[in-house]
Amino acid sequence: MAEFTINNRRHDYLIPITIIGALFFIFGFVTWLNATLIPYLRIACELTSFESYLVAFAFYISYFVMALPSSAVLKKTGFKNGMSVGLITMAMGALIFIPAALTRTYGLFLTGLFIQGTGLTILQTASNPYVTILGPIESAAKRISIMGVANKFAGILSPIILGTVVLTGIDDLVVELEQMEPIAKAAELDLLAQKVIMPYLIMAGVLFLLAALVRFSSLPDIEQEEDESDSKTPARRNSIWQFPYLLLGVITIFVYVGVEVIAVDTLISYGNFLGFEFSEAKFFASFTLGAMIVGYFFGIIAIPKFITQAKALAYFAILGVIFTVVAIFSSGYTSILMIAALGFANSIMWPAIWPLAIDGLGKFIKLGSAMLIMGIAGGALLPLAYGALADIASVGARQAYWIMVPCYLFILFFATRGHKMGK
Repeated sequence: MAEFTINNRRHDYLIPITIIGALFFIFGFVTWLNATLIPYLRIACELTSFESYLVAFAFYISYFVMALPSSAVLKKTGFKNGMSVGLITMAMGALIFIPAALTRTYGLFLTGLFIQGTGLTILQTASNPYVTILGPIESAAKRISIMGVANKFAGILSPIILGTVVLTGIDDLVVELEQMEPIAKAAELDLLAQKVIMPYLIMAGVLFLLAALVRFSSLPDIEQEEDESDSKTPARRNSIWQFPYLLLGVITIFVYVGVEVIAVDTLISYGNFLGFEFSEAKFFASFTLGAMIVGYFFGIIAIPKFITQAKALAYFAILGVIFTVVAIFSSGYTSILMIAALGFANSIMWPAIWPLAIDGLGKFIKLGSAMLIMGIAGGALLPLAYGALADIASVGARQAYWIMVPCYLFILFFATRGHKMGK
């Protein structure tokens, strides 16, 4: 696997770790704002369920489109400057929300989300190596755990904060809008759309500030060394397509990210579908992310001391099937909590799928990693498919969750057999 070295390594890593922790917090905060944006923009821009889930599509498809271009950008800028570029790109995406809100143009909102996703793609590609090399390799797992908790904690806060700003009073407004004349209704929706301006203006300012801090910080430079595992690649394999377990891993990442996004980003709208007011439903997405933190700590403690990665992935995939089926056949808070519990089932999937998929790739490890990143596009397409199903009167928002069952079954297949194919 590719190694990284630090130039001018320092013994005091408190400042660099704090900076990287702040970046992982930003990852989580921006990513899970979509859970609030979906129901908010559905009302403000008068959308169908399918159209509203284009929010997730625009955001996550950027990982697929921009994964390889981001690598090219980092080759020119370096990792440290690349993080600044990513933050500035995200800030520009946030600023696009201002004209989008002033004109209530859904296409502009989606453009801003795509640009934010592009910035995140650059930022994550650049910042992840730092987590491993900042400090002794023996304590790398501890640092990764801290970053993960910072990420998910931000994800808990973001839908609550944005929901408080843009969804306050929305239940009464929805009732009033049904009685309004077209001109009065349009004026009221314009005011609703403009509620998002101040939060995203503040976000842009914070991102620009962070970009400057990273650019002029004491973060050490890192250099990528030659891949020592190149010689370990079997001589008979001269193409990435000769690793079937990697290709299955890409599909597994695709369906995993899809179900993870569905479990978070649909929950506020689903709660409203079940009859909960937005004043209460705005907290539901945070339930899922809280469950993810619990599962994350379980993984830290149990893997590999008590259970292997593959077995943990298999058991958690089974939990995903159980929670989904119970959610579909129940109602009220039980159904909500079962979807939220999927956060626990999803928590260890990324760290379990990734090593199983790239093991033994040798000189193809960089390309394989890029392909796995492109699999994040599942977060773009599967929520969109869920929204299309939810719009069908004979299906509805509850039965649309059946789309997740075959996804968890595929993850189960990869955990039990798929990751061994071709090895």
